[in-house]
Amino acid sequence: MSSEIITKDHERIKTFFSSLDRMLDKIEIALTDYKPMLNGERFLTDVQVAERLKVSRRALQEYRAKGKIPYIQFGGKTLYRESDIQKILEKNYRKAWD
Repeated sequence: MSSEIITKDHERIKTFFSSLDRMLDKIEIALTDYKPMLNGERFLTDVQVAERLKVSRRALQEYRAKGKIPYIQFGGKTLYRESDIQKILEKNYRKAWD
């Protein structure tokens, strides 16, 4: 039986905490990108959609007003189906000339 005393400066403890820190970093990244589903559909906020489309929130508001983009308005909150946004992107995709 070993009578070695392990302290926080022991190499095994440092390695363990280093691994734990890397794991926590990966969990934080996963949670940042997490979007809960409702009936198999993900919903995005106007901030998320504006960022994804690289437009301002004001431009997004104009798209809604002109009927260019489908949305859900509920209790003062505007939401977009992720699948609708993907369809819009695919529909407006222009292939580069070869």
